[in-house]
Amino acid sequence: MGAQWKAKHKDLAANAKGRLFGKLAKDIMIAARHGADPAGNSRLRLVMEQARKVSMPKDTLDRAIKKGAGLTGEAVHFEHTIYEGFAPHRVPVMVECLTDNVNRAASDMRVLFRKGQLGSSGSVSWDFDHVGLIEAEPTSKGADAELAAIEAGAQDFEPVDDEGVALFITEPTDLDLVARALPAQGFNVLSAKLGYKPKNPIAPASLSAEQLEEVEDFLAALDANEDVQKVYAGLGG
Repeated sequence: MGAQWKAKHKDLAANAKGRLFGKLAKDIMIAARHGADPAGNSRLRLVMEQARKVSMPKDTLDRAIKKGAGLTGEAVHFEHTIYEGFAPHRVPVMVECLTDNVNRAASDMRVLFRKGQLGSSGSVSWDFDHVGLIEAEPTSKGADAELAAIEAGAQDFEPVDDEGVALFITEPTDLDLVARALPAQGFNVLSAKLGYKPKNPIAPASLSAEQLEEVEDFLAALDANEDVQKVYAGLGG
């Protein structure tokens, strides 16, 4: 699964857009706390670009910015929490939550991890690197991901699909810098965010089809939770 686990099943993907908009709206509100103008707020600019890529309605986007920046008079209180543990068959998992009710989120995580194992802080994070993750597609057939990574200042890159889409990996502090540099190297940025990359991902081939399905179902249930922003699994692509 590489950096961030994503639902593969068509039925899950078809029902995921509303949840995706909700997660992005939270990210936008958090970023907008540091200013409603994307020109002076790199974090907001990157999240806005991601929202546009998935066709988030403009009024939803604008409302999230205004709410986060305190321009609507509504108070926004989200707490960031991270849960660590294992999916079935000892696949390490890190779950990022943004919640307005920490007790609810904690209770939900305990229930969801019954099919795996909920760990304490540090039980899994040692096996992940905190990095910048930029997914980008080539704008021409001649675009070279390896050369683009070097020229843009990325640490590394991984191919995502056969169409040339690549995941560029950066130092957390270099995320915006590399994202700005990639277009000049022939790559259009699809998303840019901080996240976690497994150091020792488990190869899917080491699991049976039934075991892999159990892991996928577990990850899908986590991703569907209203407080969960991102799910990172130590499972190879």
